[in-house]
Order: sequence, then structure tokens, then C-alpha cells
Amino acid sequence: MPELPEVETTRRGIAPHVAGRTVRELVVRQRALRWPVPKALAERLRGQRIESVERRAKYLLLHAAPGAVIVHLGMSGSLRVLAPDVPVRAHDHVDLVLDSGKLLRFNDPRRFGCWLWQPAGSTHALLRGLGPEPLGDTFDGDHLWQRARGRKGPVKNFLMDQKIVVGVGNIYAAEALFRAGIAPGRAAGRVSRDRYVALAGHVRAILAHAITRGGTTLRDFISPDGSPGYFEQELAVYGREGEACRACGGDLRSVRIGARASVYCPRCQR
Repeated sequence: MPELPEVETTRRGIAPHVAGRTVRELVVRQRALRWPVPKALAERLRGQRIESVERRAKYLLLHAAPGAVIVHLGMSGSLRVLAPDVPVRAHDHVDLVLDSGKLLRFNDPRRFGCWLWQPAGSTHALLRGLGPEPLGDTFDGDHLWQRARGRKGPVKNFLMDQKIVVGVGNIYAAEALFRAGIAPGRAAGRVSRDRYVALAGHVRAILAHAITRGGTTLRDFISPDGSPGYFEQELAVYGREGEACRACGGDLRSVRIGARASVYCPRCQR
């Protein structure tokens, strides 16, 4: 599943081509995505100017005067800016046709993505209750420490809770916990304030660096220009069970946490 760096890479890739352009039409070939594409969406967008392209957590918001289109890439979705004569492929479900002569095409083989509508002045149910952005000013170690008080569940699950902080998925949680030296199965309430300060710093640094590297290529993700993400080449623990730890040389192990495999170093992480 595309995580925050992949979604931010997509936002940065499409924004120069979409922001400031007027929508000529919305072509929907398949409405049955994770949630049905609203039938009125095409009419609401026709003739509207896309004012900006924003990311909130793993959602993209295409803002216009009457509201915003909410796009989620799901597990396998991608957005490409294309010329209008590019042939339609299998799983090309939605085209946003722009006055520039180009179009924004949504491809989603598994159909877990979405195209929804948020009227101006409102907040869609999917966006309510989300935690702070990990690269924003309101996210830091004190925030994590305060929210962790009394929690007995694993710190990795805590870090991936979208009500605590948005956009830290399985890959980047594993990497940040490794850099902070925190075992993924440790109870969230038993991590000290100082270690949460370190963890928050590593979350910020890893996500920011992953964005500069175009994200992590795992199965389906490629950026809007068709190039892969390169952060996968720098992963310290994720997907490396049984390999040597790059810090101490010991064997990396895997444990199931919340139905997910989590690779860690038992020497470096406590």
C-alpha cells in the first residue's frame, strides 16, 4: 500500500499540472471502487478551477470553490498526468480532463482506492479525528509521550494509529523504531519521554528523506512520472528477516504484531 511518502510524491508530481487548471469533464469508467464514486461528482466538477492539491494523511484533496475531491490510492492505485490520446488500459477507472489538454488518470487494479466529494466548509467523515501530520509543527515527542500514558499495547501499533499521528505505516514505523532503538513489541506506555523525543525525530527524518527518494517501491507503487521509489534500497529492517543487522551484525528477527510481521534487531532494540 502506498504510504505517506508515496502519496506526497504523487501530490508533488501532479500539482504543477492540475492546480490552476479548469476541469472540462470527469470520465468515470468504473464507479465500484472502495466506495462508489458519487454520480453527481462529474457535474460538480465540470467547469470548476482546481485551486490547489493538498495531502491530508494518505488522502489527496483537489480543492475547488464548491468543495474538494478526495482521492485515496488504496493498495494499488496510481495517478498519471497524460496526453488525451494515450490508450486506456485495464483498470483505468477515472479521467479528470483538464483545459490544458492533458488529463489526470486514475488506475487501480484492486479497486480499494476512492474518489469522493467534500463540500466546501465541511470535513468528510474519513478525515475527522485524524491525528497531526508527522512533518507538521504539532507533532513531537511530547505529543507521543502524553498520548501513550497508560497504554499497554505495542508501541508499533500505537505509532501506526491514525488518531495518534497520520501516515506512519508499517514500513516507516519499523524503520523509525529501529533507529530509536525501541523494540516494536514494547508497551507504548513503558517508553520514556526521552525515547519518544528520539522516536519523533526519527519519524520526521525518515519520512522527509523517503519523500526525497520518491518513496518505497513495493509491488505496485511507481511515481506519477513512471519512475520507481528508491528508499527501499536503504531499508534497515523492513523485509530483511534473517539478514544481518547493519548496526551490530546480529540476526534480524520477525515477530507478529497486530497481524503484521515486524522485523527488528533484538540487540539494538529494547
